[in-house]
Amino acid sequence: MNKINHITVNTLDGEATDLIKAYKGKPILILFYNNQCLGCTGRAIPLAYQFSKEYPELSVLAIHSTFGNQTISKQDILDVFTSKEIPFPIYLDQHHKWFDFFKCEGTPHWIILNVEAKVFKSFYGSQENSQNRLYYALEELLNS
Repeated sequence: MNKINHITVNTLDGEATDLIKAYKGKPILILFYNNQCLGCTGRAIPLAYQFSKEYPELSVLAIHSTFGNQTISKQDILDVFTSKEIPFPIYLDQHHKWFDFFKCEGTPHWIILNVEAKVFKSFYGSQENSQNRLYYALEELLNS
């Protein structure tokens, strides 16, 4: 895939943000997820948090994609976390525009962008096999 020039999503406070500009100069791990997905809230979000701690040279963020008539609020996002604090940046993709752009297979779906904002790897899932593939891909990206 070619270089991605922008990924404009909304913050939880409704402000438009271009992720490519906001995280320029660092590789980005994007988790596409949905609050109603148990694999997302039970495995993927904790894994993304773990990656944010293990790989400080990596920008880890999540994009909540909404489908159908679903609406999501900042409070809905916060309610997933027992601490009521968000451990890494989370953005909203109200009409799953970016989910579709990256041809995500479902939620959770991971996109790794290299420093040049090109897709390095794309993975669907949160179970052990997907977790292992993510670890290997991150090690390959960050140690090359």
